[in-house]
Amino acid sequence: MITLGVMIQENVSLKPYNTFGVEASTKFFAEATSLGELEEILAWYREQNDCPLLVLGGGSNLLFTRDWKGLVLKVSLTGCRVEGDMAIAAAGEDWHSFVLWTLEKKIFGLENLSLIPGQVGTAPMQNIGAYGVEIKDVFESLKAININSGKTKIFSLDECEFGYRESVFKHKEKGNWIITEVSFKLSKTPQVKVEYGTIKTTLEAHNIKNPTPQQVGQAVTAIRESKLPNPNDLGSAGSFFKNPVVAAELLQKIKTDYPEVPHYKVADKQFKLPAGWLIDQSGWKGHTRDNHGVHKHQALVLVNYGGATGEDILTLAKDIQQSVAKKFDIILKPEVNII
Repeated sequence: MITLGVMIQENVSLKPYNTFGVEASTKFFAEATSLGELEEILAWYREQNDCPLLVLGGGSNLLFTRDWKGLVLKVSLTGCRVEGDMAIAAAGEDWHSFVLWTLEKKIFGLENLSLIPGQVGTAPMQNIGAYGVEIKDVFESLKAININSGKTKIFSLDECEFGYRESVFKHKEKGNWIITEVSFKLSKTPQVKVEYGTIKTTLEAHNIKNPTPQQVGQAVTAIRESKLPNPNDLGSAGSFFKNPVVAAELLQKIKTDYPEVPHYKVADKQFKLPAGWLIDQSGWKGHTRDNHGVHKHQALVLVNYGGATGEDILTLAKDIQQSVAKKFDIILKPEVNII
């Protein structure tokens, strides 16, 4: 163990730090609970040679297929505040807890993103989204610290270059920054969105015709709980694959055999298809292999029943990709980061 103002631990198991619950280890591990600790850890890191860095949030969007030979830095910065119509949260805040906090403070806009696993700091990196809302729709700015220089920068909406489950931090700025704080432009006037998915029918089943944002958040939570396993009970990383966007010509071809195929227009002659539907139609829902498989209620979720390795789960994912490609001529892309 290396002691600075903070402790750099050596040879640490990463099993408690990934929601898949797969076994892997790291040569060095440190946790930053304040900006001062983060700066000190980064100063130590910059003095090392041949020491790759992996920044870890809630561990809910990655799959370890090997040990990490460098430093794993867990960001655990906390704190939330409201400034006018903005809700501001530190990167280490649990995402769902933050959404509930905004509803308690009666500042609205995040309710459709209820129960998404992970932390606030990783939300912009993925441009997380659900039920008709994405981070880019409510994003104001974020603060990040440069890993190599230690300097802080504020990124605007345009500078983040958000796309579907994409941002600048996954491409040209990948590995350069650690997000420390995110600001969301919300509203003190309720403006609910219930058209996407089964939110409306879920509310109507409870005889709710004019829902509040709180009720929308509760409906989204109920829907997700009915489809997705709790990672505390069953190892998973939520949705494993991105929903593919296909050309109108391919959609029409699929409709020939599957006229009921769900689809959503995203641009002129471009349509998004649910990856879970494609996987289900390919016969994978509920498929099991020893100690891992595909969730019985949601084909988009791969699960670890206990003892599976990251390689086991990755092999299953590749088999699913090949099957869907053969059946629909669509290559599914992982949403999960594979290490």
